[in-house]
Amino acid sequence: MPSQSISNSQRNMIVAVMIVSAFVAILNQTLLNTALPQIMKGLNISENTSQWLVTGFMLVNGVMIPLTAFLMDKIKTRPLYLIAMGIFLIGSIVAALAPNFGVLMLARVIQAMGAGIIMPLMQFTLFMLFPKSKRGFAMGLAGLVIQFAPAIGPTLSGLVIDATSWRMPFIIVVGVALLGFIFGAIFIRSYNETKETKLDKRSVVYSTLGFGILLYAFSSAGNLGFSSPVVIIALIVSIFIIGAFIRRQLNIENPLLNLVVFKSRVFTLTTASSMIVMMGMVGPALLIPLYVQNALGLSAFLSGLVIMPGAIINGIMSIFTGKFYDKYGARPLILTGFTLFLIFTILLCFLTVETSYTYLIIVYALRMFSVSLLMMPLNTAGINSLKNKDISHGTAISNFGRVTAGSLGTALMVTFMTVGAKIFAPEPTAHESKDLLQRQAIAGGVDFAFAIVAVLVVIGLIMAWFVREDRTTVNTREI
Repeated sequence: MPSQSISNSQRNMIVAVMIVSAFVAILNQTLLNTALPQIMKGLNISENTSQWLVTGFMLVNGVMIPLTAFLMDKIKTRPLYLIAMGIFLIGSIVAALAPNFGVLMLARVIQAMGAGIIMPLMQFTLFMLFPKSKRGFAMGLAGLVIQFAPAIGPTLSGLVIDATSWRMPFIIVVGVALLGFIFGAIFIRSYNETKETKLDKRSVVYSTLGFGILLYAFSSAGNLGFSSPVVIIALIVSIFIIGAFIRRQLNIENPLLNLVVFKSRVFTLTTASSMIVMMGMVGPALLIPLYVQNALGLSAFLSGLVIMPGAIINGIMSIFTGKFYDKYGARPLILTGFTLFLIFTILLCFLTVETSYTYLIIVYALRMFSVSLLMMPLNTAGINSLKNKDISHGTAISNFGRVTAGSLGTALMVTFMTVGAKIFAPEPTAHESKDLLQRQAIAGGVDFAFAIVAVLVVIGLIMAWFVREDRTTVNTREI
């Protein structure tokens, strides 16, 4: 088996290369959050046009994930990694040198093609290199690095751009990606078993169109609202195409995504639960900065700073959570995590224009602590319930589920905040200013959105109660 045929030092180098590669892929997603204003000025484009640099990356990244399951079955680990990292590196170089928006948009698409392979491949690699008894620690270590990328991305980008230009973050990404490619070429070896399988082209078309349109609908709903005809039509079309995709996967011999993994109750429950956690984590990460700026009237810097302690705690806790999982399993972690997640979500349902900034930082940080007890155990328990031959499809499905949930969570939270702001808008009075009334309405909208999140967390807690791992096979490996 792979974990027995390589030394610990070789395995550690492979893990290090994979984690650094995943780190730079995630960092690349968040760098643009603070770079967009400078890019708009530098390339003379509008805000709506610039947003496609983020939305387009997300769409391509998302539709690549289902295809990755086939690639991991068909291609050995080493060449697949070098292909993915090479594509990502080329896209990063083109982005750093882009003379206009069209070229930069093309570069982001190329980057996303590589990044869409790197993330599931990293997860697949960790599961194949480690026995079940040590997978929790391995995934916890990955979580430590991956959680820091979104935390430091906007801050790092802002500092670099203030001192140089919008191109410098891309240049930094090129440097890190080049190191990853070089070390990958030196240390990564092929240790997975490939399968004789053919690519079903119709499944690729269904997958690309169905999931691409679905992600587009969710991302557009954040700006246009779910009542927009564009969003409604996109959702209906995507549901029909995805339905055709699912039917085809169940009726052909070489499915692009092997949906047999859903026969595992543990995998089904943990995947659904982790999607709820993702929705409850990504959406509020957008709501809190909006609330800090528009309801409390504080600066953009303070609105970003409120997120950082929680992200750091989440990353650090990943290692300890991984060790605890290896010893005791997922059940005590996810039940405790969901309970705390619910408590701290409820505490954010009563925000006002007079809420203390310190209170916000502490509650949000504790809420992210509860998330650290959930994501890794849910993901690891789900994949551990599968046979080794199904892990590539399990990792692709769970990764895509989280990408979709993140997009849906963002769109839903913006929509619910807007609806809540109208419902709970205070009646105007003679002695209250218009600005104060607007701030109170925004606070009411944020409270309403968190109330919806609390309901979702209750559903997640109920599903988590039925997760039962078979710990008797934790130290065995299936052939």
